[in-house]
Amino acid sequence: MPNAKVLSEKQAIVAALTEKIRNSGAGVIVDYKGITVAEDTALRAECRKNDVEYSVIKNTLLRFAFNNCGLNELDEQLNGTTSLAIAADPVAPARVIAEFAKKLNGRFEIKGGFLEGKVVPLETVNALASIPALPILQAQVLGTMLAPISALACVIKQIAEKQGAPAEAAE
Repeated sequence: MPNAKVLSEKQAIVAALTEKIRNSGAGVIVDYKGITVAEDTALRAECRKNDVEYSVIKNTLLRFAFNNCGLNELDEQLNGTTSLAIAADPVAPARVIAEFAKKLNGRFEIKGGFLEGKVVPLETVNALASIPALPILQAQVLGTMLAPISALACVIKQIAEKQGAPAEAAE
């Protein structure tokens, strides 16, 4: 039986971890066995750049935190080496981790994940990973919105040029 000090420290870790999981939009649990220190450092830098919190956590502590959040279905994935990537953005953890897993060809494996407080299958995590980043999505939407206006401006310019007006006057 652990002493009271160690037990209270672990309870504090579980409480903080539970709060982080509840406040996050999504999370991915990963088997990180087989990656080098340099690869782990690169992953952590990429996570920081995308506002994803990535950390290695003991399975027992993570199991208690998941049970506190009602994510009991993830218990079966908590064996071996486990790390957790969470973020407020529901797409960021899946995208960053999946991109990194592709680079390492099987040495870095996604075990499972959760989205908005519910456990999601591995297929959903992979689908989330295929969604582009928010700035790219915003650019695509703006491009779609500007396309008709740009086309109209080109048509008006061509009509003006056809009728003999100089190009500068049409603009």
